[in-house]
Amino acid sequence: MKKKVFIISGSAIVVLVAVFFLFKNYTKSHSPAATSTYQGKGAKLEVVYCKPQKKGRVIFGDENSGALQPYGKYWRMGANEASIFSTDKDLEIGSGTLKAGKYQIYAIPEKDNWQINFNSEWDRWGALEANHSTDVLSISVPAKNDADDKEILMLNFENDLENNSTNLIIHWDRTKVIVPIRVK
Repeated sequence: MKKKVFIISGSAIVVLVAVFFLFKNYTKSHSPAATSTYQGKGAKLEVVYCKPQKKGRVIFGDENSGALQPYGKYWRMGANEASIFSTDKDLEIGSGTLKAGKYQIYAIPEKDNWQINFNSEWDRWGALEANHSTDVLSISVPAKNDADDKEILMLNFENDLENNSTNLIIHWDRTKVIVPIRVK
């Protein structure tokens, strides 16, 4: 009898693991994984995320507008797994310091400003909100809501020669956010 229960339990676990991996791969077919990298000033920066599409939906807005991402709510800045930011050098982001390492990067969007957070628990799946007690850096940056329309979420790096820095650009729908980064 114990052997039968053990076999059934083991089989159920194998099936559940297989279903999880199939689901994970299926969701990535709709929001494919992407990587943006920057190398310069002695540093390598990378952001790994999954790219959802607008598909005619309201993306950012008040909760009662039916927005996909309501203002004031946690957003993993992508789809599927948490978006991951990594650096091999210490950085100055806003007025704070981010030590070399790997982090979950997420946002709490508002209409005019976004809170951008870096969290030490980077290996996360799904839309579960981050444990804010493990945030290592949080900054507020302005949001531009009249940018060119982007159907697919884009996270990429751009040089800012005027300020001698690099920016992480978050652009989706008509919203564009710039996170200023300096290598220490």
